[in-house]
Amino acid sequence: MSTILHLSERKVACHVAGRGAPLVLIHGVGLNAAAWAPQVEVLSRTHRVFALDMPGHGGSDPLPRGAELPDFVAWCADAIAALDVGPVSLAGHSMGALIAAGVAVTRPERVARLALLNPVHRRPPAARDAVEARAKRIAAGEVDAQAPLDRWFTEDQATPRAQVAKWLSAVDRDGYATAYAAFARGDATYADDLPDIACPVLVLTGADDPNSTPAMARAMAAAAQDGEAIIIPGHRHMVNLTAPAAVTAHLAHWLSRDPTANPRKREA
Repeated sequence: MSTILHLSERKVACHVAGRGAPLVLIHGVGLNAAAWAPQVEVLSRTHRVFALDMPGHGGSDPLPRGAELPDFVAWCADAIAALDVGPVSLAGHSMGALIAAGVAVTRPERVARLALLNPVHRRPPAARDAVEARAKRIAAGEVDAQAPLDRWFTEDQATPRAQVAKWLSAVDRDGYATAYAAFARGDATYADDLPDIACPVLVLTGADDPNSTPAMARAMAAAAQDGEAIIIPGHRHMVNLTAPAAVTAHLAHWLSRDPTANPRKREA
């Protein structure tokens, strides 16, 4: 079922499934809520799942040009408030992970659990230069869909690659450019605040993801008060589509964790 949330005259497309405790999902740049389909199919059996289209993606209105990561974070916090379901388990992928982490930092009362899939964290200088250069090319209208696909998938992952290629080709170019620029500049925005996050935190990535690296995932999990890092061998950036059963199982375990338990450090 799809519905529309209205936030200060800006609409947000929200795809709803299942019944139970609320789970909110935020996809990455260039995609849409359908990227969570394998997880929604399973987790909606036990939870009320709300998969949001990010601003300027799918059926959601864009944020103004020049919007930065805190603007996307405020958008997500407002969307959660509009759902009116109380604190939610919040999961984000890639850019969605940056947004989700920002909500947990700035509006902790709205987040019962936090899951960060393929997040970026304090990129090294060369990686930062590369992603900022891509953001400038995208802003200038130069969109190369093949380059991210080559980074995200191995040669034997043709089916999910073809689906993601369709989403990338259909995304609104202005919305994509605005979100990508915020993504490029947002890897350290809330990095110093991760130790303030007290709820259960899952940080998951693919062992072969060259941009959202295992080292980043482990650092983020270690910084949170109750963080757990999971690394999926043999997979890259779109791990929720290329290893859906494993990712969904880890999310199910995360959803079972008691958000009121005393925070504790965990190591993967």
